[in-house]
Amino acid sequence: MDRAEIAPGVFVTNDRCLLFRDEGTVVIGDLHLGYEKALEEDGVYLPRLNTGSVRISLNRLICKYEPERIVLLGDIKHDFRRAKYEDRDEVRAVISLVAEAAETVVVKGNHDNYLQNIIADMGLEAVDHYDIAGYRLEHGHQDSGHRPVVIGHEHPSVRIPGAVGGGMKLQCFLRMKKEGIVVIPPFSPLSSGTDLLPCTPGDFMSPACRAADVASAEVYAVSDMGLLDLGMLGDVSGIRI
Repeated sequence: MDRAEIAPGVFVTNDRCLLFRDEGTVVIGDLHLGYEKALEEDGVYLPRLNTGSVRISLNRLICKYEPERIVLLGDIKHDFRRAKYEDRDEVRAVISLVAEAAETVVVKGNHDNYLQNIIADMGLEAVDHYDIAGYRLEHGHQDSGHRPVVIGHEHPSVRIPGAVGGGMKLQCFLRMKKEGIVVIPPFSPLSSGTDLLPCTPGDFMSPACRAADVASAEVYAVSDMGLLDLGMLGDVSGIRI
C-alpha cells in the first residue's frame, strides 16, 4: 500500500512524509543537509548524494501531493558545530525549492544551531513547534508535553531477519496510540535509522518515547514494496522474510 490512515485525515506514507489531508500539509523530518561534508572533515569520504536525493524526493512529493504547506520537522542541517558556506548553500537551495511550492514552516532540531542565520533573509523563522489539527509538531529532542504530538529525531527503523540468514533494515513510522505520539522516519536517504529492537524504552533518544509503552507502538515500515503494516513493535522480532 501507498499510505495508511492512522487518525481521521492523517496518513503515514511510503514517501517518508506524514500527510494532513484536510489541511493540505505534509511533514518531513531529519534532512541532515551537509552530512557528507561534515564526515569529510572527520576523515570519512562519501559520494555527495544526500542533497541531490533529497531534492529529487521533494520534487516527487510536491508533484504527488500538491501540498499547500510543508513542515520541515527539524535537523535540516547535519553539522551543529558550525555554519560554513557550503552547508549554507545546501540548506538555502532545498528550502528555496520548498518555499517556491508551498507555505514553508521550519521547526528547529538539535542540529539546527545557526539555522536562523542562514534563513533570516528568506523571510522565514525557525520555530520550536507548529500546531495543526490539534497536533503539536516538534522535533522531539525535547518534550513540550503536548499530546497528540508528531516528532522526528529518533530515526526509527526495524531489522527483519531472513528465514535462512540475511534480512533487511527498514525505516519506519511509529504510532503510540495510547500516548498520542507519532514518530516519523528521516527524509535523508543516508540515515539508515536506529534499530529499535529490542524495544526497550531506555534505548530511545526522544524523552516522549522513553516515557511511553513502546512495545505496543504500531509500526509502519517504508519499503520498495510499499508501506508495510508490521503490527506492534514488541512483536516485530518474530517476523521473518
